[in-house]
Amino acid sequence: MKAIQILARLAAAAVLALALGAPAHAQGNPNDEAFTAEEIVGAGHQFFGKMSGGLATLVERAVSNYGLPNGYIIGQEASGAIFGGLRYGEGTLYTKSSGQQTVFWQGPSLGLDIGGDGARTMMLVYDLPGGGAVYRRYAGVNGSAYLVGGLGMTVLANSENTNEPVYVVPIRTGMGARLGINVGYLKFTDRPTWNPF
Repeated sequence: MKAIQILARLAAAAVLALALGAPAHAQGNPNDEAFTAEEIVGAGHQFFGKMSGGLATLVERAVSNYGLPNGYIIGQEASGAIFGGLRYGEGTLYTKSSGQQTVFWQGPSLGLDIGGDGARTMMLVYDLPGGGAVYRRYAGVNGSAYLVGGLGMTVLANSENTNEPVYVVPIRTGMGARLGINVGYLKFTDRPTWNPF
């Protein structure tokens, strides 16, 4: 019951933060620490390979809505759901100010969602004050509809500090069968754990 309450509060905070201020605030990244759209697309093409056809379009949409990210994560994840679901992933966070570091993420979801998938993931990170600041919970709404493969983008927000929220925009290319919409969060950690809460 406590996990559902935390999930509901984080989802409400994320939806409110996204509705009230994501685009205007995220565009305030200092240019010397921000990655250009070309740098992001180049890294994505190297990572996604043949499955990156729509990547440039999604990156352009994220940049036009949220500005230039000051970090990005490249990794892999797996998830499954039968109304309630779990997601686990591992990757590398790249920032110009703090360099590279390994990150892990896990989280629950709840909604009208069924299926499973494995995905290569690139996450654009906005307004990250430092590399260690990524270790928080990020809530949002996710929708999926594909059989065999798909490419999609969602927006997650951490509003622990409402004056300077951090946004994560996952771009996923998945393989599997998934249909539905859910509310959930991702918790980033510096070591792997099976505990999604």
